[in-house]
Amino acid sequence: MRLKLVPSESNWDFFSTSKITLGASALAVIASVILFFTMGLNFGIDFKGGTTIRTDSDISVDVGAYRDALTPLNLGDVSITEIFDPTDGNLNAAQVRIQAQEGAESVSIDMITSVKEALLATDSTLTFPEVNSVGPKVSGELVQTAVLAIVAAMAAVLFYIWLRFEWQFSVGAVVALVHDVVLTIGVFSLVQIRFDLAIIAALLTIVGYSLNDTVVVFDRVRENLRRYKTRPLRDVLNQSINETLSRTVMTSVTTLIALIALFILGGDVIRGFVFAMIWGVVVGTYSSIFVASAILLRLGVTRDWSKEQGDPAAEQAEA
Repeated sequence: MRLKLVPSESNWDFFSTSKITLGASALAVIASVILFFTMGLNFGIDFKGGTTIRTDSDISVDVGAYRDALTPLNLGDVSITEIFDPTDGNLNAAQVRIQAQEGAESVSIDMITSVKEALLATDSTLTFPEVNSVGPKVSGELVQTAVLAIVAAMAAVLFYIWLRFEWQFSVGAVVALVHDVVLTIGVFSLVQIRFDLAIIAALLTIVGYSLNDTVVVFDRVRENLRRYKTRPLRDVLNQSINETLSRTVMTSVTTLIALIALFILGGDVIRGFVFAMIWGVVVGTYSSIFVASAILLRLGVTRDWSKEQGDPAAEQAEA
């Protein structure tokens, strides 16, 4: 028996509540901006500066013991990650990342010595082959680069959709992407999950995922506009969303199943990234239906398809 999350043939009117959904999206975006400027983000070491210490050992890495040993030092944000190398099965290595202390560009030499002594108390075979510091200047450059990466991705999407479709499609897609990114930043401000370079990677992934959903719907809209040249745009959009709804929902649900499993079982290291992806899949699916298409409906479309040949049978049936 085939699993169907939505009926094969549906006929829902997705624009009957468009004022409510667009209004709710606008309020959510405004709330996210307010949260960002009032609560800010819980920036990680990547953006605040700090020190990373690599450890090598003769025995297996015990991340919990490392964390317990460093807790009395009150170092603030500390991240401990076990390093895996598929080419070296006997590697017992970890990376300890410590945020820059208040008023200092990086962790002091005395503090690094205290960290080493605390870790050696848990494992006397430990060695420290690398100690690197990231100062506030480098962190500031990372913030600028991250913002530029997201803006460049948006600009590329705007240009690509403009070339592939019409400018109205392009505006709808970009508004939906901005909506997804701003809401994700707002959620991170609200829950204060650590915001680091991995979350930037998640934001760029969300842009790609949301765009994929939107392009699938827009492709069907373009096909149906060529097929039904006199049908009202609202009906064409509704039909296109209904025709792609089963694919959209099935893709999102299966993706969410994998992400939720990673969120529960993947450990603390990737939890922030996976949380951003789960949220991004949900809002990306929502925005492709209720934001991008609603914007397209309000902007309208120039139906200059004279150079394209539609489906004569369908046109005849429509007439």
